[in-house]
Amino acid sequence: VGGSPAAQIEYHSSTTSSPAEYVVKSKPSATSLELTQEGVDAAAELSVDEGVADSGETFAGWRVDLTGVPECVKYPAEGDGPVLFPPRLMPGTLEDMREVPPEFYTTADPVMNVELGWLAFNWRVLAMAISPATPVFERLRFIAIAGRNLDEFMMKRVGGLKRQEAAGIDHLRRDRSIPLFTPDQQLEYIAEATKEMVDAQTACLVRDVLPCLRDRGVSLLSYPELTDAEKSGLRKIFLDQLEPMLTPLAIDPGHPFPYISNLTISLAVVLHDPMDGSSRLAILNVPSSMKRWVRLTAREGHAFVALEQIIAANLDCLFGGMIIESTHAFRVTRNADIDRHEEEADDLLEMITDEMRQRKFAPFVRIECEANMPQAIIDTLVEECNLLPRDVYTTHGPLAMGDIDGVDVDFGMDESLTFPQWTSLTGTRFKSAKKTTAGLFDEIRKGDVLAHHPYESFYTSTQRFVARAARDPQVAAIKATLYRTNNDSPIISALSTAAENGKQVAVLVELKARFDEARNVGFAQKLEAAGVNVAYGLVGLKTHCKATLVVRREEDAPGGLRTYCHLGTGNYNPSTAAIYTDLSLFTCDPALGKDVQDLFKYLTGYHRQDSYLKLLVAPQKMQRTFLKCIDREIANAKQGLPSGVVVKVNGLTSPAMVERLYEASQAGVKVDLIVRGTCILRPGVPGVSENIRVVSTIGRFLEHHRLFRFENAGQPQFYMGSADWMTRNLLRRVEVVTPVEDRVLQQELQLIMDSCLKDMKQTWEMRPDGRYELPQAQAAEMWEAGAGAGEGAQQEMCAHYRRRDKKYAKRQAKKAGMPRRWVQDRAPGGL
Repeated sequence: VGGSPAAQIEYHSSTTSSPAEYVVKSKPSATSLELTQEGVDAAAELSVDEGVADSGETFAGWRVDLTGVPECVKYPAEGDGPVLFPPRLMPGTLEDMREVPPEFYTTADPVMNVELGWLAFNWRVLAMAISPATPVFERLRFIAIAGRNLDEFMMKRVGGLKRQEAAGIDHLRRDRSIPLFTPDQQLEYIAEATKEMVDAQTACLVRDVLPCLRDRGVSLLSYPELTDAEKSGLRKIFLDQLEPMLTPLAIDPGHPFPYISNLTISLAVVLHDPMDGSSRLAILNVPSSMKRWVRLTAREGHAFVALEQIIAANLDCLFGGMIIESTHAFRVTRNADIDRHEEEADDLLEMITDEMRQRKFAPFVRIECEANMPQAIIDTLVEECNLLPRDVYTTHGPLAMGDIDGVDVDFGMDESLTFPQWTSLTGTRFKSAKKTTAGLFDEIRKGDVLAHHPYESFYTSTQRFVARAARDPQVAAIKATLYRTNNDSPIISALSTAAENGKQVAVLVELKARFDEARNVGFAQKLEAAGVNVAYGLVGLKTHCKATLVVRREEDAPGGLRTYCHLGTGNYNPSTAAIYTDLSLFTCDPALGKDVQDLFKYLTGYHRQDSYLKLLVAPQKMQRTFLKCIDREIANAKQGLPSGVVVKVNGLTSPAMVERLYEASQAGVKVDLIVRGTCILRPGVPGVSENIRVVSTIGRFLEHHRLFRFENAGQPQFYMGSADWMTRNLLRRVEVVTPVEDRVLQQELQLIMDSCLKDMKQTWEMRPDGRYELPQAQAAEMWEAGAGAGEGAQQEMCAHYRRRDKKYAKRQAKKAGMPRRWVQDRAPGGL
């Protein structure tokens, strides 16, 4: 995770445009800079007088001392009780939901506002960084993950609220008796809650994590800490490699306010003109084509300095004849919530291309700046960006926290600084398959196969399934949906190869996958060039389901053709498959094959499908079917029959589903909810939800699979699929959930759910007031250095698959007549 310097790892909330997830977003290859001992020696004659006025507490956003830095979140002392995150109730939120009428429990913002619920989720991500039990470089990564989360939240969710505010949407409410926040109120509450979180994030980084890293030989330095020789070496790098790329931008009547890119660090430079005594302001954008971190190999240990500091220290080269009075770093965020008019579009591809162009020049939604930036400059930025004072977020630490983990870690870092490496295992059923093109299909015919990523390999399961199908001469057709995948995707290559081999290949590429539009457009064009029939999605709906259909010629199959299906909970993305927990089901069940055929007729052609044999498909009937399942559990509870509901999703924000779960609790149905992200349901409220428990598992892997279990009077029904219980997933997306009927595979699903529900290491539990807590015993370990935060449920799953792999190896050795002592234990892996 984060090992590739060309990648960003994001932990998305389930309330943003994509499910809560770590997402590897590859950027265009950036140029890296490095200061070697040879570079220091070569620059020995250069002057080190930067000509920059002393900026006091910070240098281009980096702390010179700890003045003004907030205090870290207080570690609880023995007997203090559980750890609570967020530390206090979110602004505008009621402690007791029963203060609102029962008919508003699922819609009232003071009970659980979705945006504030997302911020509560990000607090739990940040808690992994705050905890000294987490390895120190992983703490740095979780600070960055929380920062990237916040960037996307601002672009999408805050951007959407600003559009509503500009449109006067609060004046369109018909029923003013419903306790809802106006967009303006939500923006006020979000700003208040976010600033508290940013302070905690900054304190954790500056006061705790950076000093701990330095003690272990990894230093992110402030420029004034460098030696004169190092400053001279960096000045030469500036003159040779940076100055030609930089464009100083004056701000005066002859120079309008310049274009500033989204999420790019900029420098506001205050100048004094000795010719006329006037004060001037200029803007300098730090080039995003350069990697932020410059490594100082001449220094002992592993030392890095940020690019913006090098530029700030050499501004005299850019503003000749001027006196540089001060320099202040800032960063802007633009709105990514662009209005779409799909119904009016003649071509979805053209519409998405236009949208990407619009996003580049979208309105601003946030300004981040140093805490010591003069108010006059802040006022100028606020006016030019058409924002309000509440949209300014000052910080006593470096900007762009999302980039803070971007240092190149390929230098033999001490293993104790990170989580021990986990290497995915090949599932035993895939090991059993013959090493032939047809062997994998022969194994699936023996019975359904389940792969659990990242504990079991994506490469030797899903990727191999598509690759073998592409090469198998008996395969006649392949159909697939693609929502997100990675650059140089082997799935894309396999599908292209299949088309070039003369197979009928059809792929639906969802162009509207937020922030992945450009990548998906490129994939679609590459597939079309290979002869693949490509559909761009459905007007008004996002296609979020994960399905692949392989049609194979087999003599013993009815009509000579047999269908093989892959149905998954995660994307066809090898990169995220290494850090997301997801499930892949491989089956040749004729009923499921018929359903997936009908699904692709709906996705690629003109076909209305109201019902399916086994699949639950949104937006047609998925929500209604789930509601009926809960109703059945309510009826069973009233009759004294076994009843119960277990749900594992990324987000639970559907009022219809929450209302029915409250009814189930009041009827005596035990409900266990494993919701990693936002959940608007409050558990344990007397008379409302005493029988409901809500937990959230946060660890080194992102919990991403969606699982459902209904007790069904002692005959449990299990489902897995792509859909969260959110209104957008159930009613505005194409989602697929499949039943899992094999008893052995059901046991695997039960193990996954139990591991979260019984976890005492990395699983938070929601209180009736909407905040999350760690039990006291767990909280004590959280604040103990080296205790291993992130072990728990995911550690248990690693151990489970290692044991299973070892048992398989012993059975195989016995079959081959090998002595048992020849079967050696696998090297320790996992957490």
